[in-house]
Amino acid sequence: MITVTDVHKSYSKDKEIIKGVSFEVKDGMIFGLLGPNGAGKTTLMQMISTLLKPTSGTILIDGLSADKDLLEIHRRIGYLTTEVRLDPMSTPDKLWDFFGELYDIPKEKSLKRKEEIFNKLGIMPFRKKRINELSTGMKQKASIAISLIHNPPVIIFDEPTNGLDILTSKQVTDYLLELKNEGHAIILSTHIFSVAESLCDEIAILVDGRIAAQGTVDELTSASGSETFEEAFFKIYVEAHVEE
Repeated sequence: MITVTDVHKSYSKDKEIIKGVSFEVKDGMIFGLLGPNGAGKTTLMQMISTLLKPTSGTILIDGLSADKDLLEIHRRIGYLTTEVRLDPMSTPDKLWDFFGELYDIPKEKSLKRKEEIFNKLGIMPFRKKRINELSTGMKQKASIAISLIHNPPVIIFDEPTNGLDILTSKQVTDYLLELKNEGHAIILSTHIFSVAESLCDEIAILVDGRIAAQGTVDELTSASGSETFEEAFFKIYVEAHVEE
């Protein structure tokens, strides 16, 4: 479970990026952060994953705080961002084995899990190829596999389908739904309406560092008096956005 309570993030006195955000992500749930570029999605995800420290407010992972339980939180989260760069001269096979040892996963268990995830994501035929020889989609799937090597209960994905073709995107979203059904708490950020609409049990629309609206797709669409979710988003955005 992820609990975010009144979180703020400032880089200077006059530049506040996140402005009092609160929400909860329960086990077996996919929670979406939807917003345009610059809304603060990545900053918020980096704070949840402990890469950044909030200026104020609290973030708990399964009741644990990064101030006291950082190592234990790292054991419980899997974090993927488009900024992750895999060693271009290595292979998915070697990277998996390396991180398996890093997480102290027993070899037999690691090999079994590797076969399972590589098959699900279609990596197996490419497992011996160097990263710099793989397509963008295959690199992304390798990154997803490795970020989930330790089977974390909490999954934090920043734009997991960004730049992927239709087929690869479908593989990734199907796998996320499978993880949800297994009971993982999943938070993902996106600016793609179809991803938010098809995957998320609940969505927070982030505008200028604040949650402008939150609810299910049907709730957000109905509350804004819209016919489609996309129309609802634009109505909410226009009402909440303030030009600086």
